[in-house]
Amino acid sequence: MNNWMKQLSDTASLALVALIFLAFLSFNGLVMGVARLDLTENSLYTLTDGTREILASIDEPITLHFFFSEKSTEDLTSLRTYAARVKAMLEEYERAADGGLELRIIDPEPFSEEEDMAATFGLQNVPVSQGGDALYFGLAGTNALDAREIIRFFQPDKEVYLEYEISKLISTLNEAGKPRLGIYSELPIHGGTDEETREETPAWIVVNQLRGLFSVDEIEAIDSGINKYDLLFVIHPKSLTDDASLFALDQFVMRGGRLVIFADPLAEAVQPEPGEQLDPSETASHLNKLTSHWGVSLSEGEVLGDAGTSLTVNTNTGGTIRHLAILGFSKQYLDGSDIVTSSLEKIHAASTGLLDIEEKEDIEVLPLISSSDSAMPIQAYRFQYLRNPADLQNNFRPTGEEYPVAVRVSGATTSAFPDGIEDYDGEVLTETDQLQVVIVADTDLLTDRLWVQVQNFFGQKISSAFADNGSFVTNLAENLSGTNALISVRSRGQFTRPFTVVEGLRKEADDRYRKNEEDLQEQLADTERQLSELQSNQVKDGVLTLTRDQQRALSRFQKEKVRIRKELRNVRHQLDRDIESLGARLKFANIVLMPMLLTGLLLLIRFIFSRRKKEASA
Repeated sequence: MNNWMKQLSDTASLALVALIFLAFLSFNGLVMGVARLDLTENSLYTLTDGTREILASIDEPITLHFFFSEKSTEDLTSLRTYAARVKAMLEEYERAADGGLELRIIDPEPFSEEEDMAATFGLQNVPVSQGGDALYFGLAGTNALDAREIIRFFQPDKEVYLEYEISKLISTLNEAGKPRLGIYSELPIHGGTDEETREETPAWIVVNQLRGLFSVDEIEAIDSGINKYDLLFVIHPKSLTDDASLFALDQFVMRGGRLVIFADPLAEAVQPEPGEQLDPSETASHLNKLTSHWGVSLSEGEVLGDAGTSLTVNTNTGGTIRHLAILGFSKQYLDGSDIVTSSLEKIHAASTGLLDIEEKEDIEVLPLISSSDSAMPIQAYRFQYLRNPADLQNNFRPTGEEYPVAVRVSGATTSAFPDGIEDYDGEVLTETDQLQVVIVADTDLLTDRLWVQVQNFFGQKISSAFADNGSFVTNLAENLSGTNALISVRSRGQFTRPFTVVEGLRKEADDRYRKNEEDLQEQLADTERQLSELQSNQVKDGVLTLTRDQQRALSRFQKEKVRIRKELRNVRHQLDRDIESLGARLKFANIVLMPMLLTGLLLLIRFIFSRRKKEASA
């Protein structure tokens, strides 16, 4: 009787454990449905503090329309998986906005009103069938003022910028009107009159690009009037040496204004008067008196020479040579983690400067563009009478150091003029924790000649970019014109986690496949040579006849070809079998083994407590 009662007690205990487990699942689904735990390595589904700050600042409700074509993507598994991640991210935005966002999930089926809606928003449609079915996978946002912003298509290869793009869209809708950009320049970037020909010269293309995105004003003087701008470009600041101008820039930054400085040790866009020869010092510019307070200074009188990034130029004799001071910074020399430079391929620059970095408390300086380690400073005076770029090779000894060419400066700082300046009786702002400055040690990268080719096509000027200088400048402007919260939203880690074991199996099989394929090609070439040697040039009745030796050789080749193809198929089949076997083991581990281990752990804990209880009662 005691044994029977003990068995009944054990059975009842197991049943009770199962009921508790089911009750927990029900409670989790009904009560804790909004609770989420992100266990991904890079917290891919956790919004950054910058994004949460943007969501908290929403004044008027914003509606997000997420368009995804369900039927058109039935066979596109990887895209559907990415769409599920985008949807999960948008739902996280909606939850975090606490009523500030409304998310609408829309399936734009062919010939439906929803498809017309997607087209009206301007989303990109991708044809997926000959019947004309189109795939939509984009986002449209609207605010209470009927302003619209879109992400035309979510490209899977840009998933690391997913949060930034969505946050940028929301931040733009939350702000009224285009950001105001002020440009102070001592170079003729806005166009003008050619002194020799007296003809009107057009504005530089990079300026025209900025005018399409911002409300752009040309600033003639740096004074307190600059405080009305969200973003300020200071280009070739050669004459900004007086305290009044420097103080105005200092206070602009103290108020939270964003600043981009293009300085240069040798600005080639500065053209001398006819018959005049400019000294390098007359074409140099910097704001070191101000920027050194933030820990960044332009090295005076020095130009960057870089054998690792130098570009080829034509010589007077018709040949070509690498010019150590005309540089092409490819992707490896651009910061891949910064939203401004991560998507760029190459930036061209000329007679670039070098930036000296000094560590300052609470200030972070991150290089956006850097030289190769085959670089060294070259004295600027060597360029005054330079006729042959080969002369720069003389005494060129790379230091092995990588020199910053463009940097992002952010953090907290104090004013460089804590006591103000003479004759100023207004309020002096003495500190900020919103420092956002970018310093670029070159102005020539803004000129058309280094990045774009302009052609006249039936009276129309067509621009064709061969470098990413224009994109670099517009990326800077777009990024810095947003809120500090948006600027803080960096690229995320990859969503896609490679299955290293499967990839290893695939690589091993691919290596074997390629080896067999190479063997086949070698045997094919060898057989063709043999056929060429054996084949006679006799043609009978217009038909090339094969000798018995040729027929035997051809027969051997065909049999060998069949054999190798069979071996290739076997390699592929074995690969599939290995992957299927691995998948079966993983399924067993996840579906059977882990629950068994957890159940065993519960039973072990129960056994331990039961034993302790018996020992205590004894």
